Order: sequence, then C-alpha cells, then structure tokens
Amino acid sequence: MVFKRLLGSLGVGGPTVDTVLDPGVAVPGGTLRGQVHLKGGSSSFDIEQITLELVARVEAETEDTEHEGTVVFDRFTVGGGFRLAEGEQHSVLFSVTLPWETPVTELYGQPLGVVLGLRTELAVAGAKDKGDLDPLAVGPLPAQEAILEALGQLGFDFRSADLEYGRIGGTGQQLPFYQEIELSPAARYAHAVNEIEVTFLAHPGGMEVVLEADKRGGLFSGGHDALTSHTVSHSDVTQHDWNTEVDAWMRQLVEHRASYGTHSGYGHGDAHGGYADKDDHGHGGHGHGHGEHGGHRSGPGMGTVVAAGAAGLAVGVVGGMVAAEVVDEVGDFFEGDEEEEEGDEG
Repeated sequence: MVFKRLLGSLGVGGPTVDTVLDPGVAVPGGTLRGQVHLKGGSSSFDIEQITLELVARVEAETEDTEHEGTVVFDRFTVGGGFRLAEGEQHSVLFSVTLPWETPVTELYGQPLGVVLGLRTELAVAGAKDKGDLDPLAVGPLPAQEAILEALGQLGFDFRSADLEYGRIGGTGQQLPFYQEIELSPAARYAHAVNEIEVTFLAHPGGMEVVLEADKRGGLFSGGHDALTSHTVSHSDVTQHDWNTEVDAWMRQLVEHRASYGTHSGYGHGDAHGGYADKDDHGHGGHGHGHGEHGGHRSGPGMGTVVAAGAAGLAVGVVGGMVAAEVVDEVGDFFEGDEEEEEGDEG
C-alpha cells in the first residue's frame, strides 16, 4: 500500500515511510508515542512536513439510509524541514496527546469492533502523500472500565460498539462523532427495554456518561428512546460502589417515561444526572486535554462478556482470532478508502 501510494505522487524511486507505535495500549487523553521511519529513494528529497492523522470509521444515518466513511479527528505535525539523502534512513520520534473523547477500541484485550487508524502524511517537494496507515488500539480510562465492569456484573451483556456521526445535545461533546456501546438489558429490565447504549464523553475534569434505552412499547403505546446523562470524576474511581450507582442510573433510565425528541439540551447532575438529546446530523469541533491516569480495575463481569461477543462476531471465537479479523478489517477498510481517493484524483 505504501509503495503504491508513493508511486502515484512522488514517482518511482521516491522515499518510503513506516510509522511504528510504541508497545502498549493508549487511553483517551493519554500520550501516544512512536517513531516515523523514513528511507531515502534513488535521489535526495526535501522532507517539508510529516503529519500524523487520527482516523475513524463512522456511520452516518439519514432518514432512510445509513452510510459509512472516514473522519479525521485530529492532526499533529511531528517533523519536517530536512533533506533526506539517497538511500538514507532517518527516524523521527513523536509524542502526541490523544483527544479525551477518543473512542475505546478494546476492553480486557478484546477488540470491540471500532476501527481507528493512525495515518502518516508526508509532504515532499510540494506534494502530499498519505503513505502509511496503522491500526490504533485504545483502552478504557479507569472510570470507563469501572462502569462497564459494573454493567457486566449487573447482568448487561455486550452486543456491539460503533461510532455515530453527529452530536448529543445538552453535553460538552467536542468531536464530530460519538461512540455507542450497545448492551442487552439485564433480566430485571428486559420486560421494559430492548437495548441499552452507553456513550462516554471524557474531558480533563471528568466524564459525562450518556445512557440511552430503546424502550419496548406497551399494548396501547409505541416504544421510544430515553436518554439520561451523568457526570463522574477521574480522581475518585476507587471510592465508588459502582454496582449500586450504575444500577440506580439504570432504574432512573428505565422508569422515566417522557419523550426526549424535542429537547435541545439539559443540565447535568451527579448520581441522578440530567437528560440529553441525540442529533445525528450535527457537527462538532476538536478538543484536547492532558492528565495522569491511575491503575485499571479488573473483574470477571464485562470482560467475560466481551471475550464472547466482541465486535458482533460469533460467540466463542477466541481472542486471537477476533483480533486477527479486526486487524484485517482495518487494512481492508482503509485500503479501500485510499483507492477511492486515488480514483477521485485521477
């Protein structure tokens, strides 16, 4: 893929690029480190700029159709302004901060089916080339893991996860899309709810947790969606009885009978929270933050569920096979996307 792209814009004998991330899983708002390895071509080239792009595959829904596409949700200039001699090997170290709302791609080492990539763009001799793409693995913040673990222990089963283009009104959302983690309801709520969707909107001072219930209709009434929003802190994760708190959130969500479709925004509370509204056709900006994160909680609840059902793949597929399929999906999807770009350029 790299060689093909470089042939298109720089000609035969141009430089090649390979970006290698440091081992380990990144977290939202955390630091992503790695190296960009360049190898000179058959002649010298002026490397004007090296840019990294965070890319996500997102879904966009209209009234009657659903589309998938890529969104660049952050860019970092990590080098440039030097001459790469013929055949010379040159490496550029980088350290960048991920947006706090960066989606989570895995839990307990199991992929959730969300596709993120790190794309390297090389500006050489006035031409820009998107020459390298790497899958990006992002694990949960401690608060995110604690809440998902509590949901698992309360009997909610993981179904799937995806990225939806649009905005959630009444929140501090910064990115132009949001992640939905879809769960089957616990047995005690199954009579009232078809599905629960969880969205995390993290920021430096804490995190908004948006819950949506796809509610079952009654004999004389149709079903509808209900949304609530709750605010948690990064600093006191270990001080919470998360099972009790999350169960209280769920009771509030299921018991609330009002329709939220006409609301444009709401306040936020603590355990009892506020309300939110999803608008799948809005747009958002970009936000960044910095912070330190402590250790992660662990347990058998949601981790066991995800191991069986991650990415919507067949129950019982072992972790290695799941990971291989998701990595292939990253390559297949983004390679197809780049081929479309080439067609547009021709």
